[in-house]
Amino acid sequence: MSTISSFIGNQIIIYGGIPVFVAGVLGGLLNTLVFLSLQTFRQSSCAFYLTVMSIVDIGQLVFGCLSRILITLSSVDPTVTSLFYCKTRYYFNQVCNGTALTCLCLATIDQYFATCTRPRWQQFCNIKLARRLVISNVIFWILHGIPYIVFYNHVLSPTTKTITCIDTNNIFDQYRIFFIVLVLTGYLPIAIATLFGWMAYHNVQQIAYRTIPLVRRELDKQLTVMVLVQVVINIFTLLPYTTVIALSTNTNITMNPVIRAKLQLAGTVALIMYYIFFAVSII
Repeated sequence: MSTISSFIGNQIIIYGGIPVFVAGVLGGLLNTLVFLSLQTFRQSSCAFYLTVMSIVDIGQLVFGCLSRILITLSSVDPTVTSLFYCKTRYYFNQVCNGTALTCLCLATIDQYFATCTRPRWQQFCNIKLARRLVISNVIFWILHGIPYIVFYNHVLSPTTKTITCIDTNNIFDQYRIFFIVLVLTGYLPIAIATLFGWMAYHNVQQIAYRTIPLVRRELDKQLTVMVLVQVVINIFTLLPYTTVIALSTNTNITMNPVIRAKLQLAGTVALIMYYIFFAVSII
């Protein structure tokens, strides 16, 4: 059962991962080009968050999706042959992943404030504040990822005599699984993006009854649609992967070899869906 699941999983990574990676890189470059080339978007704090998100999405696809594709195609894992790559791959994967999801949350919150009727709240939507928040966001994830460099090492298995790249600190491993994966880059950004995305949508529904300039009204509608598209994709792509990881932490489930093999296959499918979030173009 495990051999069949492994074979099917490899085929899913190859034939599902390659289109996701190619489309994601092209889409990310297109998003960045449009956001930076149009004056209207360059002055919008929400568009700035989406621009940064598009850039780090490409990094996430390179360090995450592309790496898995190359490992599957060549049957050679560079994280095993190179200690430097072992550490940096997981480090940059965490930095890009966390930065992208935080930017999505900031974009939904920003768009909610932008469409509010209270002028005081609308003042939070300015490009200067957005730049400060993005810089703080990047610095946080860069510093937060340092334990990946410290604790990920090569370990020789006493039974199989093979080297693996794994987390060698039990405390950090528990923190990584139960807080980073399940909370910080899992259910928490899904909840925040969904809540503020829904409230921004509710505000836009009432925007036609307000006396605001037509250009501003149309820009708010367009940006809200972009944000809502990302929120919907966020729910349907990140939720399955996070749920599979949550189930994998249950030792009562993983002790059964058949269920464990099915869970690994489900995890591979969910992982490709996870990368779709970083690959979808909103332009």
